[in-house]
Amino acid sequence: MSKDTPDIAAARINAERARGRMMATAHQLQDRLSPKTLAQNAWEGAKIKGADLAEDAVDAVKRRPAAAGSIAAALVLFLARHPLMDLAGRMTDGVKAKNSEGKSRKRRTKNEKQKTETVE
Repeated sequence: MSKDTPDIAAARINAERARGRMMATAHQLQDRLSPKTLAQNAWEGAKIKGADLAEDAVDAVKRRPAAAGSIAAALVLFLARHPLMDLAGRMTDGVKAKNSEGKSRKRRTKNEKQKTETVE
């Protein structure tokens, strides 16, 4: 083994230190970029954003409760539009059936009265 000069020995020591810092940085990057850490950070960010949105929504409802109620009612009506249209259709069909049934009864009784009058 050859004897190193003090400058060469200092350069080797500096190189080892730099290598150690580089390896520590590589391990930190590996931890930060792991799928588990990325998913956890995304979940935390989503939770914080969701909480902020919910807080803003509550504040908006407190400021304008009538508008919020109207929007909620419109949303419910929009989501339930098909069942409501079916219900309205059944109701109008039922009213039409009752009206036509009532008219046919009136006709029958009128016709029966006329028959009895002609027979007498």
